[in-house]
Amino acid sequence: MATIDRQATTLALAHALSAAERGLAVIPLSRTKLPALRSPHRLDPVPLSCHGECGRFGHGVYDASTDPDRVRALFAAAPWATGYGIACGLPPHHLIGIDLDTKSGTDASAALRELALRHLFTIPPTVVVTTPSGGRHLWLTGPPDVVVPNSAGRLAPGIDVRGAGGYLVGPGSRTEHGAYGTAPGTAHLPPAPCPPALLRLLLPPPRTTTRPSPSYRGHGQGLIHFVLSAHRGQRNTRLFWAACRAYENGIGPDLVAPLVDAARTTGLTEREARATIASAARLTRGA
Repeated sequence: MATIDRQATTLALAHALSAAERGLAVIPLSRTKLPALRSPHRLDPVPLSCHGECGRFGHGVYDASTDPDRVRALFAAAPWATGYGIACGLPPHHLIGIDLDTKSGTDASAALRELALRHLFTIPPTVVVTTPSGGRHLWLTGPPDVVVPNSAGRLAPGIDVRGAGGYLVGPGSRTEHGAYGTAPGTAHLPPAPCPPALLRLLLPPPRTTTRPSPSYRGHGQGLIHFVLSAHRGQRNTRLFWAACRAYENGIGPDLVAPLVDAARTTGLTEREARATIASAARLTRGA
């Protein structure tokens, strides 16, 4: 059972309500930075494509709200929460998060500066959130008619992007590694518009029409089709779930290539797909 730190939960709720007042939809997070409420469908034999239509909590960013009564209800259902997540891609801000990591051993800030010089854009003054590891989250806003996907390392090593279907850990959150805060001089700023040249880099490559080889007739075809049927915002989640099931059933190594092909068909890059499958392999080995 999760340990309850009532002071941390009270502070997290206060920060979450403050963010909601500014039009940022929020959810409670645990100390691991994951959504504090587990899916009500986690024990279903076949995962449902439910985004909260069932009326219960536990759907991750689909629970996110700016309504103070709903935010309080979410935190009441998760008294162990010590932080809050801010859903990206939602109106009115259509938030985009640029996560400059330090744990990968790369200089993500330098990589972003190099991209800016190469593609002729500058990052305008905006909200900057500091992370316990020394990284930074830059808050930008996107156009309402553009869907920016989540990505890890696609823009440059050490740079992750949080877009539609993703969330950012809000300043004031406490995690098992420390607290998130706002960089000096940025707390009063609104999220700045994403420069058009950077926005073009954040969008996925054109979707390929290639399909996985029809010659594949081994076990796990249902998992392959499960990944192929993913819509935007579901691709990583479905790939991760399918890969976990494959490794649990002892066919993970045989399905790596077909799963990568299926993920690329949905619009993920090969690097993103292989990273997700590797994460599933590590998780199932440690289960």
